[in-house]
Amino acid sequence: MDDDLPPEEVARRFFGPEAHDAGARLSRVVDAVAHRASIVIDTNEVFQDTRTFGQRLADRIATFGGSWTFIIVFGIVLLAWTGLNSLVLVRRHESWDPYPYILLNLFLSMLAALQAPVIMMSQNRQAAKDRLDAAHDYEVNLKAELEIQALHAKIDELRARHWKELVEMQEQQIRMLAQLLAERQDGSAA
Repeated sequence: MDDDLPPEEVARRFFGPEAHDAGARLSRVVDAVAHRASIVIDTNEVFQDTRTFGQRLADRIATFGGSWTFIIVFGIVLLAWTGLNSLVLVRRHESWDPYPYILLNLFLSMLAALQAPVIMMSQNRQAAKDRLDAAHDYEVNLKAELEIQALHAKIDELRARHWKELVEMQEQQIRMLAQLLAERQDGSAA
């Protein structure tokens, strides 16, 4: 693309007369194309910078709650709870939560009731991050498409110029051949 084209002309060239109605995202991309600027950003960094304390905490809890460490620790706690209540304390008649482990079920229900909203908050944040990534990917892809179209236009222009030069050279060669043929005919006639 020509370096001196204003962004409005770039938009008009590729998107037609409706380009003036383009949204902010398209305007940002067209401006970047016109000024040969990069639009690449690290969306992870942008997204991480905007998190509140509660969001960071929810992300950490969700990360731990979805890890093998949590599953192993939780499995050990459950085995210890049931083992202690079933084998050790029942023999001594001092069990605080005998089979069917109603107290354990209460704790598991409370844990699930607290953990589920925290995981959902983290998933909502991940969905928002995915939307940010998708929007940025769209902008990068749009800029790449505009640059490719500009390259195609330049190649088409170069090809047209080259064809014009070839036609001019061919016309010159035809004139030279006609002149040689005329000279030959004049020389053989004499």
